[in-house]
Amino acid sequence: MIDREQYIPGPASGAQVIKEGENWTLVLVRDLRHSPEKVWRALTDPAELSQWAPYDADRNLGAVGPVKLTTVAAPSPIVSETIVTRSEAPRLLEFKWGENDTRWELEESAAGTRLTLWTKLNRRYIAMGAAGWHICLDILDRHIAGTPVGRTVGPVALNFDGWKRLHKEYAAQFGIDTSIQGIQPKRQSK
Repeated sequence: MIDREQYIPGPASGAQVIKEGENWTLVLVRDLRHSPEKVWRALTDPAELSQWAPYDADRNLGAVGPVKLTTVAAPSPIVSETIVTRSEAPRLLEFKWGENDTRWELEESAAGTRLTLWTKLNRRYIAMGAAGWHICLDILDRHIAGTPVGRTVGPVALNFDGWKRLHKEYAAQFGIDTSIQGIQPKRQSK
């Protein structure tokens, strides 16, 4: 495992927003150097999810049906009872996480897998979500490669300088004023 302090996420990239009312769809595309089967396992197996995802699952997500997703590192556990609505290994996974529709698509590529994530978020949190998912996908890639960083979600992510930088970069890309996103900069005492 590399030390989290040595991990520096790359610049904000591979993201777009589809704007529809208050709930926007964040679309993140990432090229991973692993086979679709390995990426699929990381997206669906609870033991794999526990290494990189912002939620834990009470069962494998590789089958349609009910599942409980529990937010990791929240001040108190938030359990979302949901349903996996589509699961077509190793290429398509759809479910709701809380109120957010989530869709993962995997396409085989020359380098490995092109992963595309669609997730609906309240527009106030879209840049925060982009920064968080950017880090999660980086950690997913490193985990599969055998060079884990360790799960970086919730308050750990919010206090991570890389997340703060990504949040600002994505907000600028999306044309969003970060002061309306629910995270206020810490005030310096005089």
